[in-house]
Amino acid sequence: MKMEENQKALFDKVGFQCSRITTQLYSTSFSWGIRCLDASIRNGIYSIYGFVRYADEIVDTFHRYNQKDLLNRFEHETYLALKDGISLNPILNSFQWAVREYKIQLTLIDKFLQSMRMDLSMKAHDRHSYDDYILGSAEVVGLMCLHVFCKGDIKKYEQLKPNAMKLGAAFQKINFLRDINDDYNGLGRSYFPDVDLKNFNEDVKEKIIREIADDFHEGYKGIVQLPTEARFGVYIAYVYYLALFKKIKNTPSRLVMKERIRIRNRYKMVLLISSFFKYRFNLI
Repeated sequence: MKMEENQKALFDKVGFQCSRITTQLYSTSFSWGIRCLDASIRNGIYSIYGFVRYADEIVDTFHRYNQKDLLNRFEHETYLALKDGISLNPILNSFQWAVREYKIQLTLIDKFLQSMRMDLSMKAHDRHSYDDYILGSAEVVGLMCLHVFCKGDIKKYEQLKPNAMKLGAAFQKINFLRDINDDYNGLGRSYFPDVDLKNFNEDVKEKIIREIADDFHEGYKGIVQLPTEARFGVYIAYVYYLALFKKIKNTPSRLVMKERIRIRNRYKMVLLISSFFKYRFNLI
């Protein structure tokens, strides 16, 4: 029995490592942010990111394959993993562990997968479908992470829930602006509601910028109230996205439509160091 438990722990470790590697390869911003979390909660966040990234890749990347079948299979295997408490897919095995360990509600997973399915059929959004997509693709992911950050403290979770949703929404909307050229010209998608991207101009961009700024403002209020184990790591992700947001804000709309705006890794390191001193001296 002891040997079996040791082997299962080793198997689970493989899943955590796969989720960590997935995070590191796909997102330097989130990867560095997670490294700044307390070690006790990193596996939970890596596991959530790995799950979210795999689903996102299915609907965004695998165009040579039957994406609907792939997503159906991924969804089926996800719920089997949650039911059985194990999966031979290492990413799903680590995710089911996180769901069980931190009591993440199945309704959040349902809503996320629903938004992923929207990407297979919807090319443009009105305000209602846009808000619904943001809720499922970003806000509920913020809530999954909040479960990990709060470690079962339901009172703290409910207190910070609105802020976590706003922060998740801000990150997603910045992604939309950053990837607007790839989404529109590559995938034929237009996420922003009632916007004609053929006539994307400064007025349209400014309206989107104001909405993101409001989300950022509310999201920041929650960061400063997070448990100590989570606060600095989430703050780093916020700082990175804020820098990207400012760069997009200062880039002419015609260039935003033509190129993917990025923050260089060298500048991210500068932001990390300056943010550490702000955090250390209680300046955030």
